[in-house]
Amino acid sequence: MIGSYVAVGDSFTEGVGDPGPDGAFVGWADRFAVLLADRRDEGDFQYSNLAVRGKLLDQIIADQLPKAVELAPDLVSFCAGGNDIIRPGTDPDEVAERFERAVARLTGAAGTVLVTTGFDTRGVPVLKHLRGKIATYNGHVRAIADRYGCPVLDLWSLRSVQDRRAWDTDRLHLSPEGHTRVALRAGQVLGLDVPADPEQPWPPLPPRGTLEIRRDDVQWAREYLVPWIGRRLRGESSGDHVTAKGTLSPHDIRMRITSVA
Repeated sequence: MIGSYVAVGDSFTEGVGDPGPDGAFVGWADRFAVLLADRRDEGDFQYSNLAVRGKLLDQIIADQLPKAVELAPDLVSFCAGGNDIIRPGTDPDEVAERFERAVARLTGAAGTVLVTTGFDTRGVPVLKHLRGKIATYNGHVRAIADRYGCPVLDLWSLRSVQDRRAWDTDRLHLSPEGHTRVALRAGQVLGLDVPADPEQPWPPLPPRGTLEIRRDDVQWAREYLVPWIGRRLRGESSGDHVTAKGTLSPHDIRMRITSVA
């Protein structure tokens, strides 16, 4: 019976790719918070989402961890380090050392710390060559979880998100359905009875021809890949002027989800 939950992380936890009716993002963590709140009396659940897109591990530790520690919730979800791993020249072993220090700090303040692995990027054009590096980092995350008794939201093993419909048009963030499936898996990890199977098969898709696939790839590169590379070259982040969502009402999250369903 978790009565309070704080979500810490980057764009994945902020919910990029899962817009609500006002354009602000919902995401798996907000959806997961609703699953948790449904097991409490109305008004007897506290939730804060501190995640901000584009943040590196050290930025998350500096900006979000002090607030999470101060709130001392029953549950913290901690997903960080992914933006570090995809940067050229970073060492997953070194990133994991900093990740572990953060986990140690969180476990001293929160009842339970849920850690998250990275996705299997074999189908992501820009990131598939980093698959081995991500797998190495994932191995560290699982080992850290063992040492500190943390449940693991293992996204690498979530087969349903290998379908392209689980991803936003930018191919870097989950779609609303993808976020929903991650929220359901998070509930399973904590032993909740969830309303649907996150591995439920997708409906069949009509076959796509080579020309259609190539046209989609060109459009994606023009609209998303080139601007993403440009931000990296300029040292900019998509979260430079973004403020965390902060404290949210589960009732308001339900209303926002319903309005776009």
